[in-house]
Amino acid sequence: MKRKVIATLLAATMVMSLAACGGGGDNGSSGGDAGDSGSSSESDSGSSGGGSGDSIRLVNGKIEIDSQLKKLAEMYKEETGVTVEIESMGGGIDIQGTLKGYYQADNMPDIFVNGGSTDFGNWEGMLEDMSGEAWASDTDAAYVDEEYGTIGFPYTVEAVGLAYNADILEKAEIDPATLTSPGKIEEAFKTLDSKKADLGLDAVVGYCAEATNLYWSTGNHLFANYIDGGLDRDDTTYIDMLNDGGKVDKDRLTDFAKFVGLLNQYSDPALLVSGTYDQQILNFASGKYAFVTQGSWIGATMTGDDAEAYEAAGNFKVGMVPYAFEDGMDTILTNSPSWWSVFSDGNAEAAKAFLQWCSEDKAQQVLVEEAGFISPYNSCKYVANDPFAQTIVDYQTAGKTSGWHWLGMKEGLAQNYTGQVFSDYAAGNLDTDKFVQTMEQVIQACYAN
Repeated sequence: MKRKVIATLLAATMVMSLAACGGGGDNGSSGGDAGDSGSSSESDSGSSGGGSGDSIRLVNGKIEIDSQLKKLAEMYKEETGVTVEIESMGGGIDIQGTLKGYYQADNMPDIFVNGGSTDFGNWEGMLEDMSGEAWASDTDAAYVDEEYGTIGFPYTVEAVGLAYNADILEKAEIDPATLTSPGKIEEAFKTLDSKKADLGLDAVVGYCAEATNLYWSTGNHLFANYIDGGLDRDDTTYIDMLNDGGKVDKDRLTDFAKFVGLLNQYSDPALLVSGTYDQQILNFASGKYAFVTQGSWIGATMTGDDAEAYEAAGNFKVGMVPYAFEDGMDTILTNSPSWWSVFSDGNAEAAKAFLQWCSEDKAQQVLVEEAGFISPYNSCKYVANDPFAQTIVDYQTAGKTSGWHWLGMKEGLAQNYTGQVFSDYAAGNLDTDKFVQTMEQVIQACYAN
């Protein structure tokens, strides 16, 4: 049966197309984690799908951590005698298309990356349920399928929240811990707006609602707060409504729309409807905005491509507050951007043993301190050298995180429907009521197709 499923998929995907690191199309976009183009493999064992008892193969979707994973492989072989072949892909590689080609050629890896529900749907019934592994009770970021169990191993965590420049808030005498209601956030915005000149700000908020290239920022990550903001991690109320023919809670959506209206009002007009991601992050790194509507992945950009501007701005401390569009919202949204899965017909037991080892102390130190990952494991004692790492760890430790159920939205919803609504709202073509009405209409249209 499962051979028939993949054969059908292969018929439509034998020609590879460009995709972001991790695959998964619209559902998997995170905006800032695509790696360099190309692929890298290390094949000192010559293993292939299925492997032998003393070798396994892992397909990694983040080519930028290829060297760190190969270091882990060397460490693991020294400890266990098991060879781990690392095959890294990124940039212009269609990872899921490549994996389907491997399947057809009977050359499947034992462990491979999946970037969301669309990717996991390609491998129904073919992945190991890892619910019984020790690591599964040490994290809230595993990928769990209702039918097939725990089929995704998380290796890092990213967060979605309203990022801020802590130095600017301190100068303006604003305590970020108090920003858990729309009224408090609006008050803070007004205070900052009145002090822009003294604080060296171009605008209070760096928010971009350009629809063609930044639909993922508005339609996925910002809209994700309507779906999950303030909820327990396992609360699926609003994604379930969405997937039930495109239903929405109008009262909650109206509160959310009013909050987005604040972002429109206090954003940089030069970037609001036509700005780029690069401009948005550079301006924040340069100290020109007090807040920015992006996730934790921008830390790598601030300390990488924008390092000179960030240093000139004082390498200021950063943090995140919730998109608190209703009173009392005190969670940020955290999740793994992609997961490693174990192929059931491969060397599954050896693969699971390696993943368990990756969740433990020696491997976590390399993944956090050298690869720069933010650990999804509660037992991890290491903190990455990333501007947002401590903030995420603090929210995790306090139990103040919500899930990323937007990954379960219908594919194409953000790109083809909701991203444009955010843009029209930002441009002044819609008021709050029209935003809610139009959003409901386009969502229903998407789910009707």
